[in-house]
Amino acid sequence: SSGINAESHYGREYFQHYYYTNNLSSSKTLAMHTSYQPLKPATNKLLKKRWDGAAQDMHRKRVSAAKPVVDTKSPATYTHLQYKMKKMQLEEERHAVIDRDNRHLLEKMSAIMRTRGRVDNWNDYQPKSLNKAKRTRELIRVTLENQKILARIQAKQPQYSSKKWEEEWMETKKFMKSVRKYSDDWYQLQEAERRSKRDSKRASRATYRREETRATTAAEDTADEEDEPEKTKPATPAKTEAKEPTKPGSPAKPATPAKPETPAKPETPAKPTTPAKPETPKEAATPEKPSTPAKPSSPTIPEAGKE
Repeated sequence: SSGINAESHYGREYFQHYYYTNNLSSSKTLAMHTSYQPLKPATNKLLKKRWDGAAQDMHRKRVSAAKPVVDTKSPATYTHLQYKMKKMQLEEERHAVIDRDNRHLLEKMSAIMRTRGRVDNWNDYQPKSLNKAKRTRELIRVTLENQKILARIQAKQPQYSSKKWEEEWMETKKFMKSVRKYSDDWYQLQEAERRSKRDSKRASRATYRREETRATTAAEDTADEEDEPEKTKPATPAKTEAKEPTKPGSPAKPATPAKPETPAKPETPAKPTTPAKPETPKEAATPEKPSTPAKPSSPTIPEAGKE
């Protein structure tokens, strides 16, 4: 699998050297000679093996101790490049100046606290202006001119009359009112009408829901009342239907139908009223069954378009 032909001379030597150096038995892997096979002919194979091993060890030592041709080490570091001495000197000088000024300020503050802050450098000089009179005269002149301009503006009659404009606008509004289709409060009236319709729809829906709930509750109560007698009544054997003799001239009466089961709860509220069933004559022993009461009619849903 390694791509080396074990039958060749070089292949045999390669496999022998690999398995002997790794302390493996050649008999377990490949069938070859157990004695050392040198590359060159030798009279004593044992000595040749030792000499070859010593030469291989010396070669490996020289390879491990060989120095590289290209220097791949990091460059040397210099102190004057890592530490900027001039900057450090300037920083120390600045700190020295700050410390000196702080010391002088502290000495002055302590002297002021000891002597109650007395000073002897009062300045009684009053500031004087060389052109104050001229500036005052100029200010008075400008103020007078502004007052004259304001008086002329206030005395001027307006060219346009706001009262006349108001009268013309009222006349225009009259003309607009006479020719337009809708009134001023038309939009407010429409909004009020829509709001009233919406409220009436909501009220009708609420009323319908209440009526529907009431009708459903009544139907459930009626069904429960019908089921109670059936549960308490004892079971009776089935009897054969007996035909009653008919009289001449009278129509034949239909046979008595079996009692229908109690109808299930109606899903739709709008259900026509169930008419009462006619009582049919039965044997004297058979008790009379109560007639099914009429169910209340449910209210109809009002149409939204006819409100």
